[in-house]
Amino acid sequence: MAKVEKKIREITGDNLDESVQIIRRAFGTVAVELGLTKKNCPDHPAFITYEQLSQLKLKGLRFFGLFVNNRQIGFVAVEKVDDTLYYLEKLAVLPGYRHQGHGRELVKFVIDHVKNKGGEKLSLGMIDKHTVLKNWYKEIGFREISTKEFEHLPFTVCFMDFEIK
Repeated sequence: MAKVEKKIREITGDNLDESVQIIRRAFGTVAVELGLTKKNCPDHPAFITYEQLSQLKLKGLRFFGLFVNNRQIGFVAVEKVDDTLYYLEKLAVLPGYRHQGHGRELVKFVIDHVKNKGGEKLSLGMIDKHTVLKNWYKEIGFREISTKEFEHLPFTVCFMDFEIK
């Protein structure tokens, strides 16, 4: 049996092509499931462009990729809001690699990263009616804080927090 080498590493530099494709493919399944299109939800990650991801990097978000045998199969972004609060964004795992613990591994990595930076809270926003994902985050230790409707989005957003101990 071949040895599987798995590593999470920061994505630096300007080559974000692979990360853009992973985000688009991973979030694309959700877009199809919920009927989201470029027209009714142009800001959904399923439609992210290289330029948009580059802008997030310029804004100060840190990007991390999960690599299996040197092939990127996952992505997550972390945004520092202030000394205590961080946002988890764009968590993505390619569809063929889901339900194998990779997403949980990326979230745990982010929690440890935030803890090492002195952060106290990790927050995220997600589609409220995506109950399978919401329950998955709850299993990890996130708790639902609130929901909000935004005029520019065709769905309700659920906000969840994880308290760093």
